[in-house]
Amino acid sequence: MKLNLRIFFTLFLAVFATTLGVGLVVPLLPIYAHTMGANAFQIGLVFGAFSLTRTFFVPLFGRLSDTRGKKPFITIGLLVYVLLSVAYVFSDRVVDLILIRLGQGVASAMILPVAQAYVGEITPQGREGLTMGLFNMALFGGLSGGPILGGMVKDAFGMDTSFLSMASLCLTGFFLCLILLPAEAGVSGRSAGPGRGAPYIHTLKDSNVFGLFAFRLGFTSAIGVIWAFLPLMASTRLGLSGSQIGLVVMINVLISGLLQTPMGFVADRWDKRILVVSGGLLAAGTMLYFPWASSFIHLFAANALLGIAGGISFPAVMALGVIEGRKGDHMGSIMGLLAMAHSLGMLVGPLVAGLLLDASSFSVIFLVSALSLMGGTVIFGLRRKGETVESGRSPLP
Repeated sequence: MKLNLRIFFTLFLAVFATTLGVGLVVPLLPIYAHTMGANAFQIGLVFGAFSLTRTFFVPLFGRLSDTRGKKPFITIGLLVYVLLSVAYVFSDRVVDLILIRLGQGVASAMILPVAQAYVGEITPQGREGLTMGLFNMALFGGLSGGPILGGMVKDAFGMDTSFLSMASLCLTGFFLCLILLPAEAGVSGRSAGPGRGAPYIHTLKDSNVFGLFAFRLGFTSAIGVIWAFLPLMASTRLGLSGSQIGLVVMINVLISGLLQTPMGFVADRWDKRILVVSGGLLAAGTMLYFPWASSFIHLFAANALLGIAGGISFPAVMALGVIEGRKGDHMGSIMGLLAMAHSLGMLVGPLVAGLLLDASSFSVIFLVSALSLMGGTVIFGLRRKGETVESGRSPLP
């Protein structure tokens, strides 16, 4: 089977445009909420609302996309994103922001994991790592470029223009998928497999799937702590400027994005299990180093290492997800579970770290994050079947 380039690049451009639009606005939301009089807890609710609904709806839409097709969910999700982006312009209360973010969490659950599942359906055997790594560049590219573009748009034209820019980018993705994306049945032509529609608890009983879920949850919990509290530590303990903090946070996403394709290529030829474990161990060690960082350079280097760890492990995790989804013909369910682990980590990690920080110190929250990462890595390593290429085939030449 050859990769359907029309489908791939349609989804790639749609996800990139949407992620760019989201990245353009999200870093500005704390400032926008503060101007409305929001306190720190309310600002936390604005961010947590997104992960909350996404966590609950991602597995539902992933499972439904296996039985009802993926295009309807992607296009509806993009259209909802457009409408909610415009709604920001008319919001004048903190509760409005929270409600909009709750809605965006639902819409997000219909887009990225389902699009990843669609790409997984058309991925040629033996090219899982390269294909998913290349596709994930749309996500990381948007997250890297969005904050920079968003700051420029806000400074030049104001916050409302930033919201409308997000709406325009999401609308572009909507029309791309509506016009160019074929219905899934016209691509695969496969009958429903034994895994389609199976309960999630049944899917998680598979040791390989549970290992992937545990690793993704542990890794993302640590990333959530970095996004929520590294800027605070950089500002209060080291006195870094806003631009320095922005560079420290951005370098993680940038390096991970740049490594997606080359490490996906490597994942198709090496033992994926080793790549995932290596990335997990490197990330855990890096989390232990953060409290010892004493300058901008130290923080920058540490977060760059964390980006390398994600770049090593993430393409292999996604490739293994495609392989597991193909086995039971339930690609949407598997991608939904992985996305659920991501959202749950982004929700739980910062909440637990916030409670710990109130009672202890930055050193404690980074230690707990390292233990979370190590736990997910160990569970993956113990439960993952040790196949050479994890696909039942010989390594590619």
